[in-house]
Amino acid sequence: MNQITTYQPQQLPATNEAQPNPAGNNVVTTTTQQTPNGTWTLKEKLIFGLLGLVGIGGTVWLGKKIILNARSNKEQKNTFEDGSSATIAKQIKMAFENDGWWGTNTTALRETLVSVQSQDDWDKVIKSYEKLYSTPTEKANLLKDLSDELQSTEYNEMLQIINAKPKKRGQAPAGNQYRAWAKRLKAAFDKEYGFLPGTDDAAITATFNEIPTQAAFIQTGVEYKRLYGTNMLDDLNGESEFGQYDEWMAIIVKKRKQ
Repeated sequence: MNQITTYQPQQLPATNEAQPNPAGNNVVTTTTQQTPNGTWTLKEKLIFGLLGLVGIGGTVWLGKKIILNARSNKEQKNTFEDGSSATIAKQIKMAFENDGWWGTNTTALRETLVSVQSQDDWDKVIKSYEKLYSTPTEKANLLKDLSDELQSTEYNEMLQIINAKPKKRGQAPAGNQYRAWAKRLKAAFDKEYGFLPGTDDAAITATFNEIPTQAAFIQTGVEYKRLYGTNMLDDLNGESEFGQYDEWMAIIVKKRKQ
């Protein structure tokens, strides 16, 4: 009896070498080396690592958003208190937004800044603005937003309004009040509308209304001359038209002398 043997095919090595077949043709056989059970390839490690980073980043972002929303909601409750730092911060933001109209409502912004009682109060407004309007990706910065929203002359005017405030409520003004008024008037004279020169009539009127006496007006003119080398009344007259000069001077004439 013939012995029957079973042919066991020999496992090809994991190479790209040509192997002969019965027909005599060389066949290139490619095999894939598999990793042992329980281990990851480098590609898998990179993918899962990136997914992990994305997941952690999303968790951090979400947590930060929740915290910021909580701070904002808490601060929003203070915006109903008249004269509070939160209320003033919100009024400033509303002036920026201008009810959806183009540009900033500078009249409303000016009135709001004038209502700030001291530089300490202004610092509180800055902090409140940050609490109300920060996002997970950007911290709200009131001074930056002011510079972004305003022309340079407008920004200088608003800055002088704050710089002239006393350090604390009830104290004397921190700076030279006459100089602050002079700088505000100069900023109003230098306003531009696009590439055309113009005058900020509302800024002039607001400044004249704040000057308490005729003597203070004269001292403002002295500071203006010292700063800019020209006569304030001459510049005022040159900026006015259609009887505005008389209207502005009428504001001063009605004030007490001292």
